[in-house]
Amino acid sequence: MTPANPRPEGTVADAAAGNWVDRRAPAAARPYLRLSRADRPIGTWLLLLPCWWGLLLAMLHDGQARWFDLWIFIGCALGAFLMRGAGCTWNDITDRHIDGSVARTASRPIPSGQVSVRGALAWLVAQTLVALLILLTFPPMAIALGILALVPVAIYPFAKRFTWWPQVFLGIAFNWGALLAWTAHTGRLEWPAVILYLAGIAWTLFYDTIYAHQDAEDDALIGVKSTARLFGDRSPIWLRRFLVAAVVLMTAAVILAAKGGNGIAVLVALLGPWALGLHMLWQMTRLDTEDTKGLLTLFRSNRDAGLLPLPFFAIALLV
Repeated sequence: MTPANPRPEGTVADAAAGNWVDRRAPAAARPYLRLSRADRPIGTWLLLLPCWWGLLLAMLHDGQARWFDLWIFIGCALGAFLMRGAGCTWNDITDRHIDGSVARTASRPIPSGQVSVRGALAWLVAQTLVALLILLTFPPMAIALGILALVPVAIYPFAKRFTWWPQVFLGIAFNWGALLAWTAHTGRLEWPAVILYLAGIAWTLFYDTIYAHQDAEDDALIGVKSTARLFGDRSPIWLRRFLVAAVVLMTAAVILAAKGGNGIAVLVALLGPWALGLHMLWQMTRLDTEDTKGLLTLFRSNRDAGLLPLPFFAIALLV
């Protein structure tokens, strides 16, 4: 019997129905855009938001905004889209044998046969080169950091093979933009950016543990490690710890960044990490590790969680 609502040929199982790639992209480009997760933009947001945190806190730290900051803002958005795509392409190349054994990932372009490994490698190089062109417009220290970021990106897909904490490696890679954007504005790397980076890693541990619970059963069968499998029924306890760590560390980053500045501006900026924490707490109230659809919804809601600090940081600049 034919399903009532069959999934269109070539689409990926965990992509939102009717996304722009499936509806509007040229047919020849769709497999490559799916390989880059362009049909699932949440990853681009999660990579981008720490960049914007870092940029706004750097501006607050210096007490000034320049026209070049607008390019940093835009360049980080373009770079996040490209490097998230490159990272996902690399991840799918290295995981092509694992993905075919997991229900949620078997429909991805490489295991489903839509894209060859050679084609994926070419697509990886193309995305990386365009991102490099954007990076080269930034100051030298930021360029060096951007190139160094390739190391954790390259390591991450293998982490789940040798550690129960692959989410740490994801956090190291996904929050690098906090360091890069701060340095692009100031020309130097400073402690507030490092502490903000650590806050982002704690946030990543929170949201990606939620995400990993979707695949916990399949991962157990094929021997893939994750914090979801490590924590099991104790996941809520660990998620609360990550929540507290993210809020405390971001609070410390704000205080250090705004040290010596306007007291009202500091108080406004401090509302940012607390807004993030409240959204994470809201997620905890709705957590059900057995509800696969609900887990994906909570994971995607972290775009909104990460956006919440930005208006407070921006208003603090104007106070």
